[in-house]
Amino acid sequence: MFKDKILLITGGTGSFGNAVLSRFLKTGIKEIRIFSRDEKKQDDMRHRLQNPKVKFYIGDVRDKRSVDVAVNGVDYIFHAAALKQVPSCEFFPMEAFKTNIIGAGNVLDSAVEHEVKRIILLSTDKAVYPINAMGLSKAMMEKVMVAKARSLGDKSKTVICGTRYGNVMASRGSVIPLFIEQIKAGKDLTVTDPHMTRFMMTLEDAVDLVLFAYENGRNGDVFIQKSPASTIHDLAKALIELYNSKSKIKIIGTRHGEKLYETLVNREEMAKATDMGHYFRVSADNRSLNYESYFSEGQKKLSVLEDYHSHNTERLDVEGTKRLLMKLDMIRQDIGQ
Repeated sequence: MFKDKILLITGGTGSFGNAVLSRFLKTGIKEIRIFSRDEKKQDDMRHRLQNPKVKFYIGDVRDKRSVDVAVNGVDYIFHAAALKQVPSCEFFPMEAFKTNIIGAGNVLDSAVEHEVKRIILLSTDKAVYPINAMGLSKAMMEKVMVAKARSLGDKSKTVICGTRYGNVMASRGSVIPLFIEQIKAGKDLTVTDPHMTRFMMTLEDAVDLVLFAYENGRNGDVFIQKSPASTIHDLAKALIELYNSKSKIKIIGTRHGEKLYETLVNREEMAKATDMGHYFRVSADNRSLNYESYFSEGQKKLSVLEDYHSHNTERLDVEGTKRLLMKLDMIRQDIGQ
């Protein structure tokens, strides 16, 4: 599928972009373009990789002209560029709006104009029942994506899909690097709410979902990986035990915009979701703006369905969390395994 093709990764210097890059370099891909606004990270990446297949483009998704330059000649796009720190977005919601909504719209428009074959947009569980600016902006990004896909129809040259994730372990925005830093400094681990649950998936699992979406996506689809969850208390305890640390757990109270648990698929989506084994596919609602059909076509089974969230998925105990954490290179290197 990817042999002799060109892939563009927006936000490609981030943890997720790096993971996607590493996987695609193992394929027969012709070229991978990294598009981001951080020249320092690009320079570090260039020196580390020294791979002629990887090309670097400095620009900002907020500026469509810079996006157009990078998209020209591209076959596939993975759109990962985003503001995703919840507290930052709470204090600067307009910045989240510009990057996560306007920026995504620019990338979508450019992809269609340049007849890109497939584009995958990266979303988050915080987009489902959003209570914070980051989640709200990602929810709107999903709406922009679905509306664009709907307008293209089934015979379009460009296929637009989304992938929705829970907590990608040790990625930027994950609490795991913070906990490890606190352990190494001999500090207590700061937990906001010990009963809070979060989905847990590795970067490798997350990249698998991207590949699955590229291979199976139809216009407007959103793909979700089924994932286990852990309480933040058990996650902190698992790390303390793995690092054989004397650090304690300190409860500091909920931060701006935090939820007790995260939802990956809401009840309305579950009514139309396709269970694909390890994944859910949520197809776009392609009904037109015929309001009568909206109100007359009810969903009777909604009343018996429930959301798919981190409180009702498979719950990991401390030992299960430790086994999952041991899949992370950074932890295996730290503890010498």
